[in-house]
Amino acid sequence: MTKTHLASLGKQMLSSKQTVRAIASAAAIALSICINSAVAGDPFRSSNPQAIGPNTETAFKTMFQQGNYKQAKTQIQQALSAEPNEPLAYAMAASLSYIEQDLNSMNSYAKKTREVGEKLTKTNPLRGNIYTAAGHFLEGANIIAKEGTAQGAPQALSKLRVVFQYLDAADKIAPNDPELNLLKGYMDLMLATNLPFSNPNEAIQRLEQKASPRYLAYRGMAVGYRDLKKYDRALEFANKSLAETPNNPEVLYLKAQILFSQSQGKDGNKTLLEEARKNFDAALAKPDQLPRSLVAEIFFQQCRTRNRLDSKSRACDPMRDKIRDADGVWGPAALPPL
Repeated sequence: MTKTHLASLGKQMLSSKQTVRAIASAAAIALSICINSAVAGDPFRSSNPQAIGPNTETAFKTMFQQGNYKQAKTQIQQALSAEPNEPLAYAMAASLSYIEQDLNSMNSYAKKTREVGEKLTKTNPLRGNIYTAAGHFLEGANIIAKEGTAQGAPQALSKLRVVFQYLDAADKIAPNDPELNLLKGYMDLMLATNLPFSNPNEAIQRLEQKASPRYLAYRGMAVGYRDLKKYDRALEFANKSLAETPNNPEVLYLKAQILFSQSQGKDGNKTLLEEARKNFDAALAKPDQLPRSLVAEIFFQQCRTRNRLDSKSRACDPMRDKIRDADGVWGPAALPPL
């Protein structure tokens, strides 16, 4: 990979708050995600399961299957106490700290993700390399969040190079491993979407053929097709995700986005807009479980959709800003009426 491509990728991956949040979750082996596993303790493998602790698994399911970030925070702390040698728990803690904009805690948890990953390479080289890569990525994201893109880019890009080195090392050990291919699939998809002359088909194929849990693979494919404006295919895989986790608010939000975009290419099709509205509403059914910034984002698009449906002029921007700028990390129990 050339230095120019790394610089472009670093800017795309690390300068956007929404992207960093998604990839921080992906570094926890989830880009806002759930689990549907037949193997207790290992959400990724149906055979040869790895020793992932039950507390970490519970927190992971709460955060990514149920979409209940607030409860997951308590469970992650329990996992850190009971399972201090599981790097996934530290990666999730770093992701939550970023959402809360507690950058000092994020930096500490990112460092622990890397250190525990490095230690794990002695007994489990595959997962050790995966999470050493994740820790380096989270440290790079923290640098950008603290110092900004202009000042932090050189250090972050140095970290990004190391990320790919450790992922390549893991690939040499087990090229078909579902956990590894989940993370690589998401990163490859970002490369393909954001860099010229890159082909997204390889990333989508990796997610389709090698990544697990399937729900997360389907969700990544839906995001990829959405960003490529292939909305029919995006909707297909969003529906596959929802078939496994029907109450996940972020997947409901993703489906609503896809339907809204589809409607714009079909003369403002009100059937699609109405279906989008229903999914926006479902995504906001329990706003106090989601980060406040995400609730504000979903609410704004829900409001715009309502305006399109009934030709009203609701003041979406100030209502969104009121939600976003209020005190506290989590969304309000009640949202402004539309």
